[in-house]
Amino acid sequence: MKQVFDQISPVIPKPFVKWAGGKRQLIPILNENLPKTFGTYFEPFLGGGALLFHMLTERQDQKCSISDLNSDLVLSYTTIRDRVESLISSLKNHEKNYQKDSKSYYYSIRESNPRSQIEKTSRLLFLNRTCFNGLYRVNSKGKFNVPLGKYSNPNIVNEDNLRSVSHILQSSKVSIKCRDFEAVLRDAKKGDLVYFDPPYQPVSDTANFTSYTNKDFTYDDLSRLAELCIDLNSKGCKVLLSNSNSKEVAEMFSSKPWKVNKIRANRSINSNSKKRTGHFELLIRNY
Repeated sequence: MKQVFDQISPVIPKPFVKWAGGKRQLIPILNENLPKTFGTYFEPFLGGGALLFHMLTERQDQKCSISDLNSDLVLSYTTIRDRVESLISSLKNHEKNYQKDSKSYYYSIRESNPRSQIEKTSRLLFLNRTCFNGLYRVNSKGKFNVPLGKYSNPNIVNEDNLRSVSHILQSSKVSIKCRDFEAVLRDAKKGDLVYFDPPYQPVSDTANFTSYTNKDFTYDDLSRLAELCIDLNSKGCKVLLSNSNSKEVAEMFSSKPWKVNKIRANRSINSNSKKRTGHFELLIRNY
């Protein structure tokens, strides 16, 4: 399979945004924990899509239904799929202006509110590449509010990867939607695999990062998610869930049918680099 893919595109597609809780470093462990066989793959908290891109590279005929509640992120996926060359041109323009005066240009783009599909996506990718720690965060009004990062030469236009992602998303077997995670219950059938990678429950008062949209992912949302997992299990779906090694999560998934594994993971977005290592998270499944 991989040889066929490599002939079409020499670059293996990888996440085009740096996202809090991104799963690139955990792909080998996640891969080991996938069921041997499954129908459609559902991922309702898409984020950077690391597992999705890995799966589509390994299994080109895999049917995938991916979604997220962050409309700007979903727009980015569809723009890269449908209009990648126009997007690359726009990013090159950002890169040129950024090199002239990075600080004033960054803050002017951060304040801007473009209307077109290309410019909205281009703005998101530009800010993600140049902001502090590559962190996507919005305030209660939905405004992106991360300061400029300290980069000497950020990779603003990763052309090869954007084209590779575009190519792989063009498969008729991949559908992309903007919706709440509970909507997956309508579509998932017996034997399908649903992977949940929600904003994590905080393990301490200072570790709370749930602001991907202007609505935080709350304890009530986690309860909704736990109920949804039970409903999917009743339908005969295979469920895989990543979350923090927190007391709340462990308690919600302490009974059958859930198998809970504690795995080691680093945190790429902590502002203190010394605090990025030595963390554990939970991998929960029903198969």
